[in-house]
Amino acid sequence: MNRDSTRRQFLKVGALGTGLTLSQYLRLHASQTDNADKRSAIFIFMEGAPSHQDTFDLKPNAPVEVRGEFRPVKTSVAGVQICEHLPMLAERANKYAIIRGITHNVADHGLAKKYLLTGNKASQTVSYPEYGSVVSREFPSVPNLPTYVSIDESFVGPGYLGSRYSPLTAEKPRHGAPYTVRGISLEDGLTVEKYRSQKQLLDDLDVAFKGFEDLDDQVRGMDRFAEQAFDIISSPEARAAFDLSQEKPSESDRFGKHEFGQSLLLAARLIEAGVHFVTVRLRPAEFDFDTHQDNFSRLRTLLPPFDRGLAALFDRLEQRGLLSSTAIMAAGEFGRTPKINKTGGRDHWARAMCAVMAGGDVRGGQVIGATDATAAEPASVGFSPDDLAASFFNNIGISPKAEFQSNVGRPITLVRDGTPIHGLL
Repeated sequence: MNRDSTRRQFLKVGALGTGLTLSQYLRLHASQTDNADKRSAIFIFMEGAPSHQDTFDLKPNAPVEVRGEFRPVKTSVAGVQICEHLPMLAERANKYAIIRGITHNVADHGLAKKYLLTGNKASQTVSYPEYGSVVSREFPSVPNLPTYVSIDESFVGPGYLGSRYSPLTAEKPRHGAPYTVRGISLEDGLTVEKYRSQKQLLDDLDVAFKGFEDLDDQVRGMDRFAEQAFDIISSPEARAAFDLSQEKPSESDRFGKHEFGQSLLLAARLIEAGVHFVTVRLRPAEFDFDTHQDNFSRLRTLLPPFDRGLAALFDRLEQRGLLSSTAIMAAGEFGRTPKINKTGGRDHWARAMCAVMAGGDVRGGQVIGATDATAAEPASVGFSPDDLAASFFNNIGISPKAEFQSNVGRPITLVRDGTPIHGLL
């Protein structure tokens, strides 16, 4: 057996689902310092691109083929209106800021997602890191907790920062079902015993692989980091953070017994435990905002869970004294066409979109920016995804102009073109 095939088999042993094993994740992510007191963040990625003019930027005076079927409702902030299907967020409008008039020219889902998730347009020479990977590098959590958790697999990854800053991928929680992290169930009596056998196998293989000094650093030393992986899975803090069954039924009800609500409840628990960044990815297969057809009937199904879950997240973090130390952003990759198409849907539209930001230093209860009478483009000066990213990083406590060494051998500015949005923080 040659060393390449041996290495591939070794990497496969003990895998906890797809991607890195937990022990590999820990090996690559070893922290030099304890930054447990740093600001945390949650990014809610509304993948598929929600219709801005049917959520937070309604145009009730536009022609019917533009304004659509939804009516605006008043919020707790004078002069601010949002969609009638977001009543709980309307009551909490003082807790968040709406950013309208975000604009760019990338109407392709894949490229636009990379743009929105990194704050930099996709490049053929530089692979930019997503938000959580940057936080993972700058603010590592305590040793028995991951720094960055992605609820569902991440789309971009750590880019030029390297795989040591990859997220720990968590499966989407389902109400009433035992929770799993990369195939490790948190059901009593299963997790620790199952992983102990995998750890023993890794220990045995480590003996077999002694002398393979030319194997890369990802493989060498896995025995030591398998021990840390075992510590995470067996530690009461980590197990408790991922275990939604510890929540009272009333709290689960508050977030909603659906995928989105339970994902945000898990995000809240992780932040409370000391995880520094959580991405909640709403993938189109389950939570599809890509409404080329039947836009309004589909949003009548999608918006109530979003409304309930995000309102509950604001409330819980505030009640536990964590909203002021947790930066929150919710956004999709672009907006939707001003005019409704023949199938009752809205198509891709990058020239206008919106986002919601809260927590940390965000000044809630305001709308920044505006679009024209048909929500087609900014009314005056718009904001770019670069500006949105610069604002988010600034709120987390990381300079958007920080420089990092890249995979092309030269320093790269974190957010190349963006600047924090004036008045937001």
